[in-house]
Order: sequence, then C-alpha cells, then structure tokens
Amino acid sequence: MIGILLAAGFSRRFGAANKLLHPLPDGRAIAIASAEHLITALPVSVAVVREGNQSLSDALKALGFHVVYCESDATQMADSLVLAIRYAAALSATARGYVIALADMPFIAPSTINAVANALAQGAEIVIPTYADKPGHPVGFSTKYKEALLQLSGDEGARSIIKQHIDKVLLLDCDDTGILADIDTPADLA
Repeated sequence: MIGILLAAGFSRRFGAANKLLHPLPDGRAIAIASAEHLITALPVSVAVVREGNQSLSDALKALGFHVVYCESDATQMADSLVLAIRYAAALSATARGYVIALADMPFIAPSTINAVANALAQGAEIVIPTYADKPGHPVGFSTKYKEALLQLSGDEGARSIIKQHIDKVLLLDCDDTGILADIDTPADLA
C-alpha cells in the first residue's frame, strides 16, 4: 500500500496564516501531525504540496515522504490527487492500493490507517472508515481504480468514483473520532 497525503490546498477559510503549518496544542504543525500518523502506518508515502511551500516540503521529506509539487495553476482538489496517483503508480507498479489522507486531519490514529490498508490488502476495493455510522478519512482504493483516479477533475476529489461503485465500498467501523475531525477554520482547533 502507498499512503497519499494531500497537502496542496489553499486553506482560504483559515485566514491569512498557513493552516497546514499552524501549531496544534502539542506544538506540532497540523500537516506534520497528519503526516506522522500516515507514514507511521504506511512507510511508503507520497505528499503533494503547493509549489513554493518549501518549509512544509522540507519537513515532509525529513519524515521520509516522497514529495511532489502541485503547480500554482492547479486549483482543484482533483489536480493534486491525480498528481499523487500518477507519482505513486510510477513509484511502485506492485502496490495493491492507495490510502488517501488529508493534511488537515491530524487526529486520525495510525491504527485506523493500518486498518484501511489491511482491508485493501485482504481484497476490498474501496474502503471508507466510519465512526457512529458517519463516513470519514482516509479512504482506500485498490489499484483497480488507478485509471479512474487518474481521470478525475474538478473539486469533488474521488467522491464520483465512490458513487459509481457504491456496491464495492467496504464501510469499516472504527473507534476513532479523528476520522471526522478536519480543520478548516481556527475555530476547529478550539
């Protein structure tokens, strides 16, 4: 399995500060906490960052990520996801799947990420963790969906693939509220 960390968003709702570098109460930057959890579970991981975000890029490389850069004119969520899938596919032709995590979700437990990856390894095609019947992240896709992921466009991410293949989705119940906790505004840290 290959981990994918999407860290190329614009964070417009957070204000002028760089959301992904904003410190959590424990002092770690939001994106670094997310990255540490992902790479702990999946040592082969790719991060997509926006061009010019050198401090985040350097920190992710120091953690062991393969870092790819999203160009400044790539403004949709699918742009960075397609870039990550293309890089991950070139990185390993034998990988069985991709576990896609968001850099603004720093509270997901590594054990949850492992559970998603393990479900893919055991033959699941699409895996979505749930808490209290609510779907969350990270979402796993078997490599069967590589071409569909590479064809994505717009700001919906992979949601369209999930809708088209709802009968192939494994809802994985977990005891991890972090799968629902994304940080969009400073108030989300309160």
